[in-house]
Amino acid sequence: MKNYNLLGIILLSAALMGGCESKKPEDFFSFDATKLKKQYLSGETANLSITNSENKAIDSIVYYSNDQKIASKKGGEAMNFEIKSPKLGYQNLKAIVYYDGETGGQEVFSKFEVISNIKPKVLKYTIVNTYPHDTKAFTEGLEFYRDTLIESTGQEGNSYVRKFDYKTGKVYKQADIDAQYFGEGITVIGNKIYQLTWRNKTGFIYNADTWKLEKTFTFDKDVEGWGMTHDNKYIYQSDGTEKVWRMDPSSQKLLDFINIYIGDTKIPQVNELELAEGKLYANVWQKDAVAVINPETGATEGIIDFSGLRALVKVTKEDVLNGIAYNPKTKTFFITGKNWDKIFEVKFSE
Repeated sequence: MKNYNLLGIILLSAALMGGCESKKPEDFFSFDATKLKKQYLSGETANLSITNSENKAIDSIVYYSNDQKIASKKGGEAMNFEIKSPKLGYQNLKAIVYYDGETGGQEVFSKFEVISNIKPKVLKYTIVNTYPHDTKAFTEGLEFYRDTLIESTGQEGNSYVRKFDYKTGKVYKQADIDAQYFGEGITVIGNKIYQLTWRNKTGFIYNADTWKLEKTFTFDKDVEGWGMTHDNKYIYQSDGTEKVWRMDPSSQKLLDFINIYIGDTKIPQVNELELAEGKLYANVWQKDAVAVINPETGATEGIIDFSGLRALVKVTKEDVLNGIAYNPKTKTFFITGKNWDKIFEVKFSE
């Protein structure tokens, strides 16, 4: 089994974004960049201090983080900001500086990044069973529902949602979508099947009993549709970046998101998702690894290397790993890929 450092490399693109923003030449004030680090860990304290290039008489300063007011200070007093937000990612800072008795203050901005201090565990897998998989299925989503597997596929003209017997491959029901759409991830919640499309900003809702299309909805954010899962209350969906969004299934509104990190770096192209036993499992596009993620923070806590499965299937380079489903009755995971000829039932261990 590879070590953490090597496994981390196959999940990452390592570009780190910049730190503090520079002030405009005409501004009197700015955040003191010498007092701010580019990256912090949750629980650390950031010193928020304002420079005063023209020695103006500062009346007060109001500080904000991610548009939430965190403190008001008299004069030019600095403040120590304890980073309590569990979510990883950028904290956007703002301060309104009131000076010289003016009613309107000057706004200044900066930011820093909250990163993970967790070293992911390397998990092993054991193959419990092997089952047939349709080699024409360009798998985008995979999920257990009522002891059967539900699968969604992609590609224009060949996208559908299907329920089948995983032991034999026998198809019980199938709903095709219009040829203009490239199907993506699925999940089943409240007896409804939700399906995303890739770049059409369109989703579909089916009745899980009749398989009739009940609603077509439009994404309320300008994002792509990739993977889906749920926690019995909310739907979680990826958009091809490091973000995983939380959706209200009743309104289909995207409420907020977490950023997926491994150490101090975001994991890009998070794809197929599965929530199981309180952890978020995520395929990463074109990688033979699955990240095990804390769904509250976005921190990667474990890595599973599935590159060994490639030797057991008839695949090309384009037939990437994509498809992870958890069976709560057997407490096992089912793993497959695009156009793979097999589905693997596996168990994880440290």
